Amino acid sequence: MRVRLQVVARRRLWFALSLALVGLALAGLIFNLATTGRPLNYGVDFTGGVIADLRFERPTTVAAVREALAERGLGEAVIRSAGPGNREFLITMRPLEDEERRQVLDHLRQRVGPFDQLSLDVVTPVVGGELRRAALLGVLLASLGMLLYITLRFEWRFGLAAIVALLHDVFLTVGFFALFRLPVDTSFIAAVLTVFGYSINDTIVVFDRIRENLARQRKESLEELVDRSINEVLARSVNTVLTTLLAIGAVYVFGGRTTRDLALALMVGIAFGAYSSIFLASPLYVAIARARRPLLRAAAR
Repeated sequence: MRVRLQVVARRRLWFALSLALVGLALAGLIFNLATTGRPLNYGVDFTGGVIADLRFERPTTVAAVREALAERGLGEAVIRSAGPGNREFLITMRPLEDEERRQVLDHLRQRVGPFDQLSLDVVTPVVGGELRRAALLGVLLASLGMLLYITLRFEWRFGLAAIVALLHDVFLTVGFFALFRLPVDTSFIAAVLTVFGYSINDTIVVFDRIRENLARQRKESLEELVDRSINEVLARSVNTVLTTLLAIGAVYVFGGRTTRDLALALMVGIAFGAYSSIFLASPLYVAIARARRPLLRAAAR
């Protein structure tokens, strides 16, 4: 089979591109930290705020509720429909004093209609900090679990390359949100963990083909074998990613504001994951394999 796409032979180019993207993401995080004191634009889930569960007497819309809140300077509030009939809504707002909360609720009654207050919770910054730590711990545990799984199924060189590529995807997704000051909440964490699972699946497909070809290796170098393996699964990887992006893109366009940030995080993460599965993970595997041989020869001396 003739190699159509030379990935490993040009691995220095892909490594340089990835380093440039990581540098850009890091610059965005540092700039935000220097100007706002926070590396990301944390949402209410992480900074603290008010979460109100309201059931209106008459059906209404998210747009009507948002318009009323915007009149009180709360246009950035997250509003989710929480029940059938377009009557119950879960509203997440920035921190408000008791009197300000009362005024906001009164304004909603006047502009949208009467409602029953099912619950009203105040999330403190302490709870937000615990959520951030829990999210970071979740990513670390997921990384360790995947490293162990891939090492047992393949070998440690595959596992190390896959985890580096995964962390690359997550960091670039975080950096994208930092550069454009997009809000980060618990749905963003869900998107990151989803990207973890999706990207590792795509990478394993490529690694599985490399392992199969290694078992019946022809008279070709490791670089040629890996490039051949990538080309053999390239159509499958591209078609799968494009289909997924089209579905999530429909959610982004038609799903409304409440799901837009989640869909955007998924699209960005999956796009970076597709890039790393083809252009980063496999070349990393080759680089690790090639680096190990001189070390073994030096140790033998």
